[in-house]
Amino acid sequence: MFSGWGEFIAGFAVFFVSHAVPVRGSIKSGISTLISPRGFTIVYSTLSTAILAWLIIAAGRAPYIEIWAFAPWQKHVPLAGMAIATIVTALAIGRPNPLSFGGSNNARFDPQNPGLVGWLRHPLLFVLLIWSLAHIVPNGDLAHIILFGVFAGFALLGHLLINRRQKRLLGPAEWSRLTTTKRRLTPTRNGLARLTIGIVLYLLLLILHTPVIGMSPLP
Repeated sequence: MFSGWGEFIAGFAVFFVSHAVPVRGSIKSGISTLISPRGFTIVYSTLSTAILAWLIIAAGRAPYIEIWAFAPWQKHVPLAGMAIATIVTALAIGRPNPLSFGGSNNARFDPQNPGLVGWLRHPLLFVLLIWSLAHIVPNGDLAHIILFGVFAGFALLGHLLINRRQKRLLGPAEWSRLTTTKRRLTPTRNGLARLTIGIVLYLLLLILHTPVIGMSPLP
């Protein structure tokens, strides 16, 4: 249906619409009422992942315009970056975090024992930033530079926009209380289980990368 840059542009359009419309207050509230807040998070994350996969594939189909040449050492950058990203994802998703998105049971958030949020207020945006910057290194063609560069900028801008939105929703006093967090590294059984899940997720991504994306992640 699409040729040249058309599919790539369409993928970006669908991605940003899917991230702008469902998270609007009334729409998100209505969907969450039907399928529960956790159900919304699961469906939204699954949809976002599927659209992102399509967008990455579309970047590979776009006209190839080389900006810098590929070298085998460059693949080590996303290998290291994604190890960090998958572990942060496993530690963060579904945990209480009223300061950002993707949290669950936010009323249970304790600023004196915030876990990962004490170090990363927006862990999922941090994951997006690491993913983007790590993958831009071995992908020196124009389409992929645009793809990963836009997402890196999106992650950085997201920090500012979500801070502003949550501060408005929570109110200055509650925002100040919740953001006065302590940085602690306290091993827990749940944390170790999530760490294990993160490692398994990383290995799964390595296995699926070639059949899904069409390129081996290994040097």
